[in-house]
Amino acid sequence: MDSVFVHRNQESAPPSKGALAGLRVAIQPNISVVGWPTEAGSRALARYRAVEDATVVRRLRAAGARLCGSTRMSEFGFGLKGSRAGESVAGREADAELVLDLMGECRAAGLRVGVCAYKPSYGLVSRQGIVGLIPSMECCGIVSESLDVVRRVLATIAGPDEFDFSLPEEPPPDFAPAACRPASTVGVLAEARAALPEAEKTVFESALEGLERAGFSLRELTLPDFPLFPLVHGIVGSVEASSSAGRYDSVRYGLRAPGAGNWNDMYLASRREAFGTVVKSYLLQGAFFQFERFASYEDACRIRARLISGMDLLLGQVDLLALPAPGSEPSDGRLREVCAPYAGAMFANVTGQPVLCLPAAAPGGGGIQLAGARRGDARVLEAGERIMNLLRRD
Repeated sequence: MDSVFVHRNQESAPPSKGALAGLRVAIQPNISVVGWPTEAGSRALARYRAVEDATVVRRLRAAGARLCGSTRMSEFGFGLKGSRAGESVAGREADAELVLDLMGECRAAGLRVGVCAYKPSYGLVSRQGIVGLIPSMECCGIVSESLDVVRRVLATIAGPDEFDFSLPEEPPPDFAPAACRPASTVGVLAEARAALPEAEKTVFESALEGLERAGFSLRELTLPDFPLFPLVHGIVGSVEASSSAGRYDSVRYGLRAPGAGNWNDMYLASRREAFGTVVKSYLLQGAFFQFERFASYEDACRIRARLISGMDLLLGQVDLLALPAPGSEPSDGRLREVCAPYAGAMFANVTGQPVLCLPAAAPGGGGIQLAGARRGDARVLEAGERIMNLLRRD
């Protein structure tokens, strides 16, 4: 059994032209490619094969990229249990991999294998043809060893899409380094730093020293509501997931429980067996807030708006924010344990900000997240390249 890929593209690659000519791109099996298994790591989609290409796939192919296959993923991309995200890049079997980021998984996957991972601004990349779970928070991220490759892939897949109405009709920003004023000031959130255990705090301080050596001026900032990001993500995200998962009825595809006497019994029994424990817990949590505590969901949406405004205000004072990288997820556990390592990463999914996760910002140091203003992707990537160039010289 292939340990990294669930499907390898066996089609011969004809000579290609375009901005990504010859670039090898891996995807996850929640991104539709005609005829490929698109089970999203879930029994709820067992035996399903895509009937059309996702928008990102069409754009990659039009630019000359070669799709090398789909990699193993966690159920619906929620967490990283059983996922091999990023390993195709680390193993030099792909130059880039598209990984869905729901609460920081793309960033954590890159960190796990020691390469760069990027979550673009929400609304830049079409979700058409992607089997999603949290529509207003998930984003198709990019994992690669090279930030130049990240930029080229992003420039290819970004832009308006008539099939995804969550995207604005305006053209995407220019992602070239020359298209933005280079970042000079980086804010460090006191609340994010204070939440770290002592050992991780030392690693983060080392990464911040790397930023200073790269020429950035650091400023300590405060956002008292920062600890509310995981709470808002947990309530709003689970309600959206519960609603999204309602489409998986096991009628046309997916696991169908045997022995049911009628369609309703089949539907209930199949849903009970189709989802793994963690995802099932998340869906039940969402159903609880949707039907029993809807006022709490409305409160969470209002707090979300306040958090977005708070982040906007901070990024009016500095060019970028530096935050600790997400932690490593336990191999097994309950819903709370699976989500806990992403507590410091969920902010970007709640606000829609672009975030670059670097495996190191200083020689021998740990990973770090650089976050920018929404649609400020060019500045985030430019700052990342300056840091990576300094590391290469060291």
